Amino acid sequence: MKEIGVGVIGTAFMGKAHSLAYAAAGTAFGDGLRPRLEMVCDINPQIVEAKRVEMGFARATTNYMDVINDPNIELISVCVPNSVHKEISVAALKAGKHVWCEKPMATNVAEAEEMLTVARESNCQTMLGYNYTQNPLVQSARDLIEEGVIGQVTGFHGIYDVDNEADPDRPYSWRMNREASGTGANADVMCHLVSMAHYMTGSEITRLVGDYDTVYKERNDPENPGKKLPVDNDDVCTALAHFDSGIKGTLRVSRVAWGRKCGLRWEVHGSQGMICHDQERLNEIQLYSRCDDPRQQGFRTILSGQYHEPYSAFLPNAGHTLGFIDVKVCELHHLLTSITTGKPGWANFEDGFKIEKVMDAIDRSALSGQWLNV
Repeated sequence: MKEIGVGVIGTAFMGKAHSLAYAAAGTAFGDGLRPRLEMVCDINPQIVEAKRVEMGFARATTNYMDVINDPNIELISVCVPNSVHKEISVAALKAGKHVWCEKPMATNVAEAEEMLTVARESNCQTMLGYNYTQNPLVQSARDLIEEGVIGQVTGFHGIYDVDNEADPDRPYSWRMNREASGTGANADVMCHLVSMAHYMTGSEITRLVGDYDTVYKERNDPENPGKKLPVDNDDVCTALAHFDSGIKGTLRVSRVAWGRKCGLRWEVHGSQGMICHDQERLNEIQLYSRCDDPRQQGFRTILSGQYHEPYSAFLPNAGHTLGFIDVKVCELHHLLTSITTGKPGWANFEDGFKIEKVMDAIDRSALSGQWLNV
């Protein structure tokens, strides 16, 4: 198996997730490219050396340009705060490196457009971290929709609730700052819901009206006990959406919903049935298909299995279940396949820019109170 040198910039949640995926991909799939862990980067020298040992990288650095300029590295993961996604991704692409960037693509649509322009000018492949679409069971659900199992698609409805910021005593962080994070729940979780809406329906949002609510308008300043800092982005984000296929949908997300850990739930409505999924039960889909016998009407639960490829790359039997990192490995496999074949995968920077435009329209609409075209 041919190897590809990889570097990971950022060592927190997503940096570790990418590193685990790199370590597992060659073993899981056994074909194509096998990642070789070359270099990891973090601004803290004590942290980065510990992470180098923990994750199994050959070398460590505190300067991301060391990763970009290293001739042994062909693929770079960008797993840092949103405000530097553009800076690092653009530098990597200009250096001829493939880029796997975490979502959202950038803090605003102008930065995302610059990233897309540079990607188009390069010969490199790109991928954004919309990993929930890479679940083999979700991809199978999309196949069923395209095969007409639920008839003509008539609507998409989704919710993504988390309780990351639900505690009013949780201190202020960069995620609550518009300059560092862009929007709040819109950038952090609505982007996942928009990606799912586009992916599952095969169409794109073209017109919408958005609404915001900042539930906790101030947070404790972690640097100055007893003082507060203003929160200038959204805790809750809602949109009514029109798609280019003619369907309509609803999207709502919250980062302050107690009890929801990864509450991404969506429904695709059809003329002959419905498909539903709950990310907290990521190995199940609910399928309703029309039946004339009322005794047989109802949703059926379908468990993930080896017939939902590439589940079989991990397990030979159904119902044994995949996890978050396994799905991340599937996402990486799509990128490695793109690098091998030269054919773009989903979601690349082209797809991500369309998602960014939707979030930008939601933001402008929520601030103006008007329906807007995307």
